[in-house]
Order: sequence, then C-alpha cells, then structure tokens
Amino acid sequence: MPLVRTRFGDYEKHMFPDDIQQLAQQIVAASTARGLMLTTAESCTGGLVASALTAVPGSSSALDRGFVTYSNEAKSQMLDVRQTTLMAHGAVSEETARAMAEGAVSNSRAEISVSVTGIAGPGGGSDDKPVGLVHFASQGPKGLTHVQKRFGDIGRDAIRMASVRTALSMLADQLG
Repeated sequence: MPLVRTRFGDYEKHMFPDDIQQLAQQIVAASTARGLMLTTAESCTGGLVASALTAVPGSSSALDRGFVTYSNEAKSQMLDVRQTTLMAHGAVSEETARAMAEGAVSNSRAEISVSVTGIAGPGGGSDDKPVGLVHFASQGPKGLTHVQKRFGDIGRDAIRMASVRTALSMLADQLG
C-alpha cells in the first residue's frame, strides 16, 4: 500500500494486517474466477470477516452478504438456527456454528459460507467455555466442516483478529 500524506503526517492506509489483506485478495480472486458467491455469519467477530473481504476492490463479484448475528435471537431470525440447538448446546458450540454456516447459505445467494461464534472476552467465559474459545464452520463445495480453536485469553482484539484469519483460511480451503 502506498503512503498517504495528510496534515497529520504520513501513514500507511491499512485496515487489516498484510497477511489478512493478502488472504482476502486471494479469496476474492478465486471466488470470482470460479463464479462462486460467498457469505459470512459472524458473532464474536462482529462483521470483521466480511469487512476484510470488502476491503478488496472488486469484492462485490465474490461476496453476496454478511450476517452479524450477535444475539441468539438474531441467529434464529436471520440464519434459522433452532432454539433447541441454542438451548441444548449454547451459542458457542459446534452445533451452532454448523447451523449458522448452513443458514447463511440457505438465506443468501451464496454457495460458500463461513461462520464464527465464540467468546472474545474479557468476560463471559466459564470453565466449559473459556474466553478465547471460538467455533467455526464452513459450507461449500468441500462439504460442511468444523474447526474449534482455543486461542486462550490473549485479549479481545487478538482473539477477534485470530478468528478472522481462521475464517478466511476456511473460505480459502473451500475454494482450493
């Protein structure tokens, strides 16, 4: 990225770290080349995965939409996650992540989805579900996959950025 000159000095115009920008660029290029649309279903990342993708020029040919479903009600209303799933397993679970990924595809024009649900902290964790626990799911040409990560209590921002990297990697895997 070129340096931008402002009255406050020179700075590089980066919203995301270079590795995330490069991965997002690769995903948009691969999705566009294959004619496949993407969608995201995000909870603890609050739309950062979709934001990383839309930071790429031309991303409208690859990203159909992003769902930010922070509450259980939003997960149910927007992604058709069943209340029984949420009650039995909780919002931060493999089952909910899978239902979010499936619901994102069925409620969009996309063929490939990624979902993220976790506990970014600093509070909200428990012995069973500590701060830093994040579940991901992806649906697409390679089927429905699930990944569970325990980043540990490395800080809210670090957990969210690590989650963006994982989610983008899952999209890349679906496309590769």
